[in-house]
Amino acid sequence: MSEKKKKPIDLKNLEQEEKLKYEIAEELGLLDRVLQDGWKSLSSKETGRIGGLVTKRRKEKRSKNKLSEKVE
Repeated sequence: MSEKKKKPIDLKNLEQEEKLKYEIAEELGLLDRVLQDGWKSLSSKETGRIGGLVTKRRKEKRSKNKLSEKVE
């Protein structure tokens, strides 16, 4: 079985969605493991936690945008 080629991840040149995932992984202390072994190295509990926080932050951002639109 061949292993996928590992490309180094440039954290400065990510799309906003990807950047958010990596930021949350860093906050949870999982970034080193993700960079070394990939997302597959995380447990389902850990990836679920990241996904939940991504969703929470998206909702917060949308509600802030709606509030700022009402003020203007």
